[in-house]
Amino acid sequence: MHRDARAFAPGSVGNVGVGFDILGHPIAGIGDIATVRRIAAPRVRIAAIRGVATGLPMDAERNTAGAALVALRQALALPFGFELELDKGIPLGSGLGGSASSCVAALVAANSLLDAPLDARALYPHALAGEFVASRSRQGDNVGPMLLGGLVLATAQRLVPVAVPAAWHAAVVHPHALLETRRAREVLARAYALREFVAQSANLAQVLLGCERGDAELVRTGLSDVLVEPRRAPLIAGFAGVKRAALDSGAMGASISGAGPSLFAWCEDVATAARARDAMIAGFAEAGFASDGHLTPIAAPSARLLA
Repeated sequence: MHRDARAFAPGSVGNVGVGFDILGHPIAGIGDIATVRRIAAPRVRIAAIRGVATGLPMDAERNTAGAALVALRQALALPFGFELELDKGIPLGSGLGGSASSCVAALVAANSLLDAPLDARALYPHALAGEFVASRSRQGDNVGPMLLGGLVLATAQRLVPVAVPAAWHAAVVHPHALLETRRAREVLARAYALREFVAQSANLAQVLLGCERGDAELVRTGLSDVLVEPRRAPLIAGFAGVKRAALDSGAMGASISGAGPSLFAWCEDVATAARARDAMIAGFAEAGFASDGHLTPIAAPSARLLA
């Protein structure tokens, strides 16, 4: 029986514009690493958090990764506990799934230390418990794709993989600015009109069908967020210019990644995604912000154990 394990969980594009709180995909190449040790004491403790400029809670129940492990222990009535170390690779408040990455990495590592490890889907409710600490909401659009890989529809009870052509890529650009998730959620508090929900439902349906059929024109028509983007866009300096730059580069659609301020653009191939990334970086520069750009397959890999 191994007594310690390390796992990596990728970043993610949450919401994918039209799928608020229910649709997301991983971002290959960026993420957090969790090192978990099985300990005799029946509790969860955090030994270290590295790689962040500002302090994160060391109290397990107030930390996303710690809360996820607490939920796992309680659900399985484990007689032992876990000690956790986190190496953060995702900027805080970036809209790239940083809180979700920590709790999924912790769960994947801890799961490998169980006498009878669980299926990835069985870790989902515990990941939701971790996400609740960060946003006071149990949304699965970030943790679901990290657990399964690829585009995932995450309902309250289950995770549903959505097929996407292997050639399709996303450009994801993170401006060097902070936008707290709770602030981004506050602007959504006002009521919406029924016609807006109908339009968003039609757009989401077109995106899902377009992915399953490999129909880029359906995605181009549907990837337009009429609910969340109009309210959050004013919180992101340069938003309109950056989105226009992505679309002018040939992207099928572009919107806010997670709660922002990062933006993503879906493209039919990696060459188009590279052009969109560079154009988006230039757009943020015009708005006065340096930024980091990432290219990722939409069908990017899930979290994994590290040797």
